[in-house]
Amino acid sequence: MSTPENQIPEMPSSAKLISTLAVVAMISGLLVVLVYEFTKPIIAENQRLATELAIFKVLPKATSRLTFVVDQDKLSLADDKTVGELIYAGYDKNNQLVGIALNAAAQGYQDTVRLLYGYQPNSGCITGFDVLKSTETPGFGTKITTDPDFLANFKCLDAKVNDQQTALAQAITTVRHGTKQNTWEIDAISGSTITSNAIGRMLNKSGQALHPVIAKNLNLLETAKLHSKNK
Repeated sequence: MSTPENQIPEMPSSAKLISTLAVVAMISGLLVVLVYEFTKPIIAENQRLATELAIFKVLPKATSRLTFVVDQDKLSLADDKTVGELIYAGYDKNNQLVGIALNAAAQGYQDTVRLLYGYQPNSGCITGFDVLKSTETPGFGTKITTDPDFLANFKCLDAKVNDQQTALAQAITTVRHGTKQNTWEIDAISGSTITSNAIGRMLNKSGQALHPVIAKNLNLLETAKLHSKNK
């Protein structure tokens, strides 16, 4: 028996629609989990390699390094897979400490900017950085890696700790382009003040938290490579 042309087809039941959507959602969720689990170790390895390259870029005199994890005001030897706040100590061919590499991050104009910076605990200078993550506008935020005046801030950005080894002696701040007067100030890039300010905020936050810990454990850092070689 044929169906009249003007007869409306019967709609599927609500229960059938809901069950179909549930199956689709379950399959989609499973695919997302599978992709995440598959790419997770690849992403982690890429991040490890990027960090490894950055360490020797910000510590150019280093030929080897050790990883330490921060536990309150103490440091202990760790590996790169250790969970926690990690710092990297660089050593020359004579196993002498040549500097520390530290992570820092802050919100930029579009997204979080992450970098690794070099710190000299004996002089208290931040001496350079390498960007690990940035999606800032090309030509503006990305000038932090190319602008010679901005990079000049890091010939020796003052990040000394106070006498009590509890904080920085002077907070690191970013100032308007052309107004820098002190060694702990960062001269901002004209037209890129948001990203410049982010660099100042992240270095100050990292310095306030980690530089006192480094000062308290400097003897450990200076001798760790020699001890590890003798084991």
